[in-house]
Amino acid sequence: MRRVRVLLVSPDAEARDLLRISVGSIERRVGESVSFLEAQDGEQGARIGLRERPDAIVADEIASRAGAFSLARDLRGAVEPYGGPIVIVLERKHDAWLARWSGADAWLVQPVDPFELADRLVELIQAHRARRAERPGEQPREQPKEQREIA
Repeated sequence: MRRVRVLLVSPDAEARDLLRISVGSIERRVGESVSFLEAQDGEQGARIGLRERPDAIVADEIASRAGAFSLARDLRGAVEPYGGPIVIVLERKHDAWLARWSGADAWLVQPVDPFELADRLVELIQAHRARRAERPGEQPREQPKEQREIA
């Protein structure tokens, strides 16, 4: 049976537990079991994300050492960029522009509605899989250096 792997990034174990419950609810809708990887900060999350290539990443904005914005930028700007969905949980709605700038696919503001998070994650995972199915074997294209630095 296929499995959906999701990386949860937050310095707060209780926050990761709440995210795990919300994200775990997608199992019935995608028809696959969900397994989790965890990171306590953005640096660790970026290493795990690039090494393990999970199906999706959900990151708390306030991840110590390197936050969710840095995590998303590092993953998107890597030599072999992470192309899966990245969702950032924001502390303030005013930081939506930073989430967009970082390369996140979606962002939600605390307190997160667990149903909204699950709905959005299902949409993003299905869309990502559909894009991959349309282009089997295609390697991710690297952006020109000038665009990577400005974006």
